[in-house]
Amino acid sequence: MLMFLLFVAACSDNSSETGGTDSSGEEGESSGEESGGDEPYAFSIMANLHTPEVPQDKVLNKIEEATNTDLEIQWVPDNNYEDRLNTAFATNSLPEAVFLKNQTTFVQFRDAIEDEQFWEIGPYLDEFENLSKLKENVLDNTMVNGKLYTLYQGRPLSRQGIIYRKDWAENLGLEAPKTTEEFMEMARAFTEDDPDGNGENDTFGVTDRSDLVYGAFKTVSSWFGTPNSWGEKDGQLLPEFMFDEYVQTMDFFKEMHGNGFINQDFPVTSKTDQQEFIKNGTAGIYVGSMGDVLSLKDDAIAINPDATFDVHNYVEGPDGEFGIWSIPGYGNLVMFPKSSVETEEDLKKILGFFDKMMSPEVANYAYWGMEGEHYELVDGAAKVTDDSALFDREVKPFQALEIGEPETNSRYLGYFEYEPKAKSEELFIDNENYLIEDPTVPLYSETFSQDGARLQQIITDATYQYILGQIDKAGFEAAVEDWKSQGGDAIIEEYNSSK
Repeated sequence: MLMFLLFVAACSDNSSETGGTDSSGEEGESSGEESGGDEPYAFSIMANLHTPEVPQDKVLNKIEEATNTDLEIQWVPDNNYEDRLNTAFATNSLPEAVFLKNQTTFVQFRDAIEDEQFWEIGPYLDEFENLSKLKENVLDNTMVNGKLYTLYQGRPLSRQGIIYRKDWAENLGLEAPKTTEEFMEMARAFTEDDPDGNGENDTFGVTDRSDLVYGAFKTVSSWFGTPNSWGEKDGQLLPEFMFDEYVQTMDFFKEMHGNGFINQDFPVTSKTDQQEFIKNGTAGIYVGSMGDVLSLKDDAIAINPDATFDVHNYVEGPDGEFGIWSIPGYGNLVMFPKSSVETEEDLKKILGFFDKMMSPEVANYAYWGMEGEHYELVDGAAKVTDDSALFDREVKPFQALEIGEPETNSRYLGYFEYEPKAKSEELFIDNENYLIEDPTVPLYSETFSQDGARLQQIITDATYQYILGQIDKAGFEAAVEDWKSQGGDAIIEEYNSSK
């Protein structure tokens, strides 16, 4: 018992609560009088804190005034969030609105959701002007047994593409690759044709890392038409590595590796070392989030001020089609425990708050702060002031409360002076025309939840071994059979039975 109390106390010490001040309460009453004399509605929210300190109340006061609420925000440091969330759930002390951190945490609460410990909110969304604008495909990705329990915090469905040395391409007369063949040719030329013009054999094409998802492999596999984690074959859901296109992608990487067009130790390369290759001018192609171009450029020009970069997304596979894998479209979710939200009337008032959070006025308060103090408008976009410390201290934490995304809540987009960074933001949106979605996102497999990570390691190891020439196709197929016998067959059965 003593250990449990110490654990709860430690979790409490790692969180802070921010509530409305007297002045914000007075502002709320003034706003209420203007709208008919309603008192501010008081409730609590548990949210992730991504900064070292809890924010000051300046932005909170604006949000409370605009929404006629009196908020108690329990800010919990992100690295302790799951512990605090689980403790609050176990002790029946969850607040009225609970953010969940990520998709993994959401899956962990599935049993409680199915046990009806959280409110189903799907039937109410059409009653709210802004909540009804949330993207249907993203909402579908959060459903449990066809029912909606969450509001989502939007993220671009796919940031994936290519960052490449534009000056190298211009030196060699190359355009951005539009096919996998052209991509291979750029990788070859950046390796063999002295793209930096120094007369030395000191460059290679693609820099990659030990990550089959957020490294280069999954994006390239999309170009080849590989399903996103799972796909349908002969009416049955099967994992991506049981499709021919996955093997074609391995062959593509095996060719790059065998010819020296990619860093030879990429299966054990960290993200830091991967990025260092392109920053220091050793490699010329980076496949991953196109938004990384700004930070890569900043560090690269510190070494070589003449280095230039560009971003590109559209690469057709052998079938002449372009596709790109997508995430479920959310970074975080918020749910409403029945233990704290006791009546439908209370639920609707809380949903009303989040509906107002999706109005442009309040969405901009939460994401950008106050115009003229925290940001300025340039060409209709928000440019954070030079005092980034002020922004981080007073505004950034409230971004964790955002619902939806710019397309649905109409908040300002960010202003970027660096053209490739601005272009990357446009290409995120363009990617949405070519998405390959994971059909298992709204489904559930108990075996996958318990053993998925362990089983995936079998396939990860075999994929790298195939690319490095340590096993052949028969060896890879043997690894797939091993995956199936150790629990994979159960995952296949469970996903298909839950369709």
